[in-house]
Amino acid sequence: MHVRSGNLSLDELLTAIDDREIDTVIVAFTDMQGRLVGKRVSGRLFQDDVAAHGAEACNYLLAVDVEMNTVDGYAISSWERGYGDMVLVPDMGTLRRIPWLPGSALVLADLTWLDGEPVRQSPRRILADQVERLAGRGLVPYAGTELEFMVFDDSYRDAWAKGYTGLTPASDYNIDYALLASTRMEPLLRDIRLAMEGAGMYCEGVKGECNLGQQEIAFRYDHALATCDNHSIYKNGAKEIADRHGKSLTFMAKFNEREGNSCHIHLSVRDAEGNAVMPGDGAHGFSPLMEHWIAGILGTLREFTLLYAPNINSYKRFVDGSFAPTAVAWGMDNRTCAVRVVGHGKSMRPELRVPGGDVNQYLATAAMIAGGLHGIERELELEPMLEGNAYSSSVARVPTTLREAAELFGASEVARSAFGDDVVEHYLNNARVELAAYDAAVTDWERIRGFERL
Repeated sequence: MHVRSGNLSLDELLTAIDDREIDTVIVAFTDMQGRLVGKRVSGRLFQDDVAAHGAEACNYLLAVDVEMNTVDGYAISSWERGYGDMVLVPDMGTLRRIPWLPGSALVLADLTWLDGEPVRQSPRRILADQVERLAGRGLVPYAGTELEFMVFDDSYRDAWAKGYTGLTPASDYNIDYALLASTRMEPLLRDIRLAMEGAGMYCEGVKGECNLGQQEIAFRYDHALATCDNHSIYKNGAKEIADRHGKSLTFMAKFNEREGNSCHIHLSVRDAEGNAVMPGDGAHGFSPLMEHWIAGILGTLREFTLLYAPNINSYKRFVDGSFAPTAVAWGMDNRTCAVRVVGHGKSMRPELRVPGGDVNQYLATAAMIAGGLHGIERELELEPMLEGNAYSSSVARVPTTLREAAELFGASEVARSAFGDDVVEHYLNNARVELAAYDAAVTDWERIRGFERL
């Protein structure tokens, strides 16, 4: 693998700390909501203690809602358990400079309990477990995540003060592949691209999307775990860089009634020697493994949708004719299907179009691998590809609400076998918390419809 300029070895980091080039090390992990959380430690403390022993953080970080409220129902963290600590164990393979934060480096951490046992509910651990299952079959996963966002000319603090209403998008019309209007955003977009290159990523480029101010910055595919690590750093860093520009951007799945923000995930596997195993001599150029892999992803899609679409808002994106999928079907280069097969020969791979920009990429990628393994283990037969418009087809549909997805996930024997009851119950509780909060909320939509006229 080509190492980008921003990556650091531990020795390089320690030298940079001694030379006072780096004074702060961010020790971070991705929480249930897909957010990068952790702490900043001094370079000296990282040298003397954290590099060898890790850092501690309250275990409630994997048991809160979006507002960081402590909530009931989690086995690993509660008032009764005393809200103790977890250990953030730095993965030195993720060390890198963070160019948009002067004097700073970042390292991602794995989570363990104080006795050294892994925190199985951690998103990164969930993906690592599925990667290990693949390794048992001599397979290695490679992934790319295509994350869309919308840019606004309002700062984050101004947007908050406005209640996120009346914001000014960074473009006035559909700018899909458009260069002129996207150029207005280029100072911000260029800073993001160059900063991510400086943080060790391989940035391929940027393109405009359909909604107002909407963009997608693409990165080179990599090992699935590295791709998901980079996804977290990029998503957090893009927001920080936008803030410095006095702008804001959102990865919400559906900000308004126009096109939503997607996060299409491309996922393929190779053998341990790096040889492509998905192309073959079968129909469409598929190998038997490729057929079983896609069949497994489709066969588990409804049961695993909770991991692809984790929030109330996620389900607003699934609208017919919107380029977001509603049909559980696959097709060759067919953007109306949930699974679109793209590429040729060694590059052939499935693209899952279900996740939105709000997805936790570790969980979604883990679900894809678990689904693919389910297909391989049971040698599932791949249904015929769908030709034409999947939106008007009669095939099964993607769940339309978080409540439906949670019920399917909780009842899934495949999910419990692949992830474990403890993981399934943890993320079911997260869904219940979100549903309860949403059910209790009185929305602007209700006030507008009901204040005077009802």
